[in-house]
Amino acid sequence: MSEQTLPPQHQEHRPGKEGEMHPEPIYISDHYKAAGKLEGKVAIVTGADSGIGRAVAVHFAREGADIVMLYLEEHADAEHTRKEVEKAGRKVKVYAGDVAEEALCRKVVEETVAEWGQIHVLVNNAGEQHPRKNLEEIPQEQWEKTFRTNIFGMFQLTKIALPHMQSGASIINTTSVTAYKGSPMLLDYSSTKGAITAFTRSLSMNVAERGIRVNGVAPGPIWTPLIPSTFDAESVETFGSNTPMKRPGQPAELGPAYVYLACDDSSYMSGQVLHINGGSVVNG
Repeated sequence: MSEQTLPPQHQEHRPGKEGEMHPEPIYISDHYKAAGKLEGKVAIVTGADSGIGRAVAVHFAREGADIVMLYLEEHADAEHTRKEVEKAGRKVKVYAGDVAEEALCRKVVEETVAEWGQIHVLVNNAGEQHPRKNLEEIPQEQWEKTFRTNIFGMFQLTKIALPHMQSGASIINTTSVTAYKGSPMLLDYSSTKGAITAFTRSLSMNVAERGIRVNGVAPGPIWTPLIPSTFDAESVETFGSNTPMKRPGQPAELGPAYVYLACDDSSYMSGQVLHINGGSVVNG
């Protein structure tokens, strides 16, 4: 976790594959000590095959939650996550497909409720990004696709899951430091993350009377498959070096924050965003 640079690397296929990254991301620390904070809970996690989503799924499983995983198409990465959840002694259901598709969201929720009765935690984490130097270079199709994955999918799954969430349930949305600082090469991505932050705050007020909490996590530069699959090798080599800590973060450094927001430790917290970004102060 000390100051570091990364070997230059790039993956042509999107989303990227965690197994092809070097070094591979760290998704749980050897020093993490679980305390049964999510014992008996059921959690749905999108983008759970790798990166932050894998870290969340594994941390939740270590804390006693059964996991429902959604991911796009990286089957080998998803299988690795599934095995880690089962190694923690928890049950797991795995679904592949586009989270923006209503039919998939409905299938996931219906089958989860049929097996476990309700949903205790929903983590909306799936996302994509496509760097472009100028606004004029962004095709309308890319703009729409980024919004469909990053915010429309979040709306779709949350809308279908909410009727099956009771008082004490928690919704956690992954936003980004780019929602607060902006990003000159990620105009569509940072715009969706701004929408996610606003959605988080507004939904938290909308469901407060139902006893459901809604919070977010805003990661800074985190070493996930999204990075080598969307940036060139030169950019990867310096990834995260512009933070006060002079390094990228690891997914393992985010997992405990999601545990905190999912469990009763954060019972008086809603409409808030935790900033895990290597020391950048964004006052948001």
